Amino acid sequence: MSPFIVGYYALLIGATCVAAYFKNRTAFLLLFSLMLASFVVGLVGGERALWTITVVAALIAAAAGIAFTFREFLTISLKGEAQKAIKSAPLTATFGLFMIMIYIIAAVFAPIIAPFGEAEVVGSSFAPADEVMLLGGDQLGRDMFSRLVYGARNTVGIALLTTCLAFLMGTTLGLLAAVKGGWFDQILARSVDVLMSIPTLVFSLLLLSIFGTNTSTLVIVIAIIYVPPVFRLARAVAGNIVVMDYIEAARLRGEHSWHLIVREILPNASAPLIAEFGLRFCFVFLLISGLSFLGLGLQPPTADWGSMVKENATLISFGEVTPLIPAGAIALLTVSINFVVDWMLYRSSGLKT
Repeated sequence: MSPFIVGYYALLIGATCVAAYFKNRTAFLLLFSLMLASFVVGLVGGERALWTITVVAALIAAAAGIAFTFREFLTISLKGEAQKAIKSAPLTATFGLFMIMIYIIAAVFAPIIAPFGEAEVVGSSFAPADEVMLLGGDQLGRDMFSRLVYGARNTVGIALLTTCLAFLMGTTLGLLAAVKGGWFDQILARSVDVLMSIPTLVFSLLLLSIFGTNTSTLVIVIAIIYVPPVFRLARAVAGNIVVMDYIEAARLRGEHSWHLIVREILPNASAPLIAEFGLRFCFVFLLISGLSFLGLGLQPPTADWGSMVKENATLISFGEVTPLIPAGAIALLTVSINFVVDWMLYRSSGLKT
């Protein structure tokens, strides 16, 4: 038996005993479950499987440490209600905020961070990673790290623009439908039902095949596709608000529809709409990446994470993890946003003050 296996089980059993001695129920259950899983995995997969568990546990511990440190930093930096909110935020939410901040920095300062241009050929095809190209080269010899950084600007930036456009149209129409009611509401609602009955991917592929795949067309098409769900949410939220007494009082004062929307309804509907914005951004982001993978999204030589996965997919057959790096960037951003959105929904539900 190797020294690593002996040390692994000795450390795990010792930590479990310490947690039991100090009666820390959560830590004990976690360590005891890990110990049982390690026994089973170790018998099946041997030392290599235990190394995998160790690496995963180390990554989780590092993520928890980063989240805790970032939460303390925000607690010190912020004041008032924001400080109280961050202080009570779970580690998952602060980890999501930290990762979102990293993506924003990468997108804004991409020309400074990236050592090469996004379309600059600097090496041979599928060159291995070295001190010049940190993640190696792609199928044309372009620096993968530079394209990954520029991909944050292109993919995330276009997804954000598309989501904002979809929310502007969907929220405006949804709030107007709730305020106006009658035939105006019915026409919009039935039109939205028809659009939502068409599968999103099929509809986007059809429209992009007809109108082309340039960036402006891509933004408009995807924005139109995601207007219906935003419309339905805004209409449902506003529908519960327009029946309130203060809305009726505003109507009796003679206030027009836009005043009701902007001054009365929108401030009271902001929490679910902001949470929906985060979720809808994830859907738009994934759809753009999927379309790029299929060749109908952002077009070469623009760096895009979806197309980067497709361009380097052949490396998977040789045991290389290069195509998984942009895929991991997509997954990490999606998970981070969902962490933050879950926290916001939990706070807005009134379960936490």
